[in-house]
Amino acid sequence: MRLPRSRPRLLAALLLTPLLAGCFASAGGDGAPGTDDAKDGSRLRVALAFPPAENLSPYGADATILSRLGVTEGLTALDANGAAAPALAASWRRENDRSWLFTLREAVFQDGTDVTPAAVAASLTHATEAKPAPAALSGVTLTAEAEGAGGVRVTTDAPDPVLPLRLSSPSLAILSPKAYDAQGAADPAGTATGPFELTDVEGGTGARLDRFDDYWGGRAQASGIDARFIADGTARANALRTGQLDLAEAIPVAQAATLDADSRRETATTRTTSLLLNARSGAFEDASLRAAARAAVDTSALAEGVYEKHADAGTGIYGPAVTWAAGKRVAPTTSARPGRPAGTSITLAAYDNRPELPEVAQVLKQQLEKAGFTVKLKVSEYSRLESDALAGRFDAFVLARNTLVDTGDPVAVLAGDFTCAGGFNIAQLCDKSVDAAVAKAERTADTTQRQNAAMAAEAAILRTDAVVPLVHQRVITGVGPQVSGVLLDPYERTLVGTGTRR
Repeated sequence: MRLPRSRPRLLAALLLTPLLAGCFASAGGDGAPGTDDAKDGSRLRVALAFPPAENLSPYGADATILSRLGVTEGLTALDANGAAAPALAASWRRENDRSWLFTLREAVFQDGTDVTPAAVAASLTHATEAKPAPAALSGVTLTAEAEGAGGVRVTTDAPDPVLPLRLSSPSLAILSPKAYDAQGAADPAGTATGPFELTDVEGGTGARLDRFDDYWGGRAQASGIDARFIADGTARANALRTGQLDLAEAIPVAQAATLDADSRRETATTRTTSLLLNARSGAFEDASLRAAARAAVDTSALAEGVYEKHADAGTGIYGPAVTWAAGKRVAPTTSARPGRPAGTSITLAAYDNRPELPEVAQVLKQQLEKAGFTVKLKVSEYSRLESDALAGRFDAFVLARNTLVDTGDPVAVLAGDFTCAGGFNIAQLCDKSVDAAVAKAERTADTTQRQNAAMAAEAAILRTDAVVPLVHQRVITGVGPQVSGVLLDPYERTLVGTGTRR
């Protein structure tokens, strides 16, 4: 199977995988890898909310599909505290301001070839050449080269104190040389390093994965995965309840009560749902109308009504799951006074892969119309909206974005989503003060000072009213009664690992 390359990008939404089995909460049971019954383990039936939007390119949104299913992994992972942890790299050290040396563990690709320094360096080089660039590389230029028999030196054009975090991104997964064609397109089928090998993809409906027995972290207990892409949240919940599925991600809050308590796992995440206003063209190019829209939004009605208290009212780009943010938050002050919409017509778009979002959009439509806007609503699957959203063809867009999924670094999402050169800038924001604040945060190495700089940059972004934080989400995962070892984490990078079984 050759998966052609298309536009990479996210949502989000996103995972590294099996290494994290010991880092994040498991849904019942240890499920240690490599046990005797692994040879005959049952296949797992898994439903994901998002079908591939980019033909399973590892460089965009689909990267998290691959990591959630245990197909791909990078040099590093994220631990439970959001720090970089070993994955394909057993260790690393910083040589100077711009250079890091990563020491590889012994591992093999799913095509049977060894994970060598040359192969790793070539894989990272392909990622740097992808167009558009992966979100994890927003604003960063890096080069990778083999060093001896077991090392890879990664050098950046400017000091990058969070490079080990950056390399944990699912979009920087390591693939074998056979994955790439002459144009640089990457095919993850049979060329990754995770415990499960992608063997077949049925368009946007499903995929088949088989256990990779030579995985460096031990043989998975499940013999494989039958994945289905089911955009309808009610259908996912029904299939789990009737025993057709073992795992179902993103159960709608309206369906949570239909599942037994033992079948629900609620996880606080670093995902924030926001209203993004197109600051470059159309009605919201006018800062006073952005201020009017921001003033019209009642976030408590969304958290308590739409999300039935399974979410917190929006307070900023970072929510409660980013535990250090609240104590460092800088109150934004907008320079624009709310204008009078006077019937101004706008198009508000939302996607239905996350079932609460259409209802969020309906509530926002009512609130904005009450303020004087005329609102046209467009709801569809994310894959059908993404290119238009990135091109600025909507006035407003409802986006559920995991703020730490791309790198684990709080500054990266600001650079990718809200700067002039950002690759995922749906708000079309280009503001000199924002760019300066984000650039300052990117240059800051000390962890505490970097967090402070990130919060100052958040305030600069919120000051523009191009983004209105709505709610901070908790995700409900449906887990079958016989299933154990599910990987749940606030970054939404993991779901199935070596210890997941039924």
